[in-house]
Amino acid sequence: MNIIRMTGGLGNQMFQYALYLKLKEMGREVKFDDVTEYAGRENARPIMLWCFGIDYERATGKELNTITDGFMRPVDRIRRKLFGRKSLEYQENGCNFDPVVLQKEPAYLTGYFQSEKYFADMKDKVRNAFTFTDRVYKILKQDGFGPVLDQIESCESVSVHFRRGDYVSGSAIYGGNCTDAYYRKAIEEIRKIHPDATFFLFSNDAPYVKEWVQRFYPGDPAFFVIEGSGEEKGYLDLLLMSRCRHQIVANSSFSWWGAYLDAFPEKMVFAPARWFNNQDCQDIYTENMIRIDAEGNLEDE
Repeated sequence: MNIIRMTGGLGNQMFQYALYLKLKEMGREVKFDDVTEYAGRENARPIMLWCFGIDYERATGKELNTITDGFMRPVDRIRRKLFGRKSLEYQENGCNFDPVVLQKEPAYLTGYFQSEKYFADMKDKVRNAFTFTDRVYKILKQDGFGPVLDQIESCESVSVHFRRGDYVSGSAIYGGNCTDAYYRKAIEEIRKIHPDATFFLFSNDAPYVKEWVQRFYPGDPAFFVIEGSGEEKGYLDLLLMSRCRHQIVANSSFSWWGAYLDAFPEKMVFAPARWFNNQDCQDIYTENMIRIDAEGNLEDE
């Protein structure tokens, strides 16, 4: 059996579920531990896979004890070690594709698994799994976003994602990659090919993004800041992002999936040339991503 520890927000959960599907495809018995990370934590992110109509098998406490020490009493952990039984926990090695993840069985798998390489031979199956339910579309309309979706689907729409919040407080790891120069260069490149493009800006800090537009594109009617969904309904932003034709992503798994679910055949996807400051993350990039560095230079220039 493989047990995957669910962790993080919706984008992280989607990568973990993609691994779940891959291991199932390989004939494994796979279950999620969706308790350890979330139970009793005030700042825990909501589990949102329901927005795709997804259900999954959950590990029982007994199954978790069989594979990991996490739920054992201290005396039982000592007894396990005395009798030579080792924990089967495996932590993904770094943020690039780790082939050992697919080889370990039985195992308790911990990580983010942020690479298409984990499911490269079943991309369509993964995309199809992340189909928003009718319930989500109903909520979208109830919350007043129906006209936004109509506009996105009727123009040369571009999703632009600004990740703030924890990325500002964690700037040593995340900061300095999605700079003003990065966003402005991506917008410039899209406008070269699509001068009539309309930009829809998504963020967990709408006031900051409004000020950003006023600073760099004052009075430009091609920019719309989308606000009002809130973190508890972040899936609405993801739906709207995925329906845009083109994508300017942040170094975030959330907008990574917005771009990945974008089905426009001629889409342009721009991404920061560096994802994290403390790790090499080359495997997070997909083949169609155009990378721009923090100074606003195309990577191949």
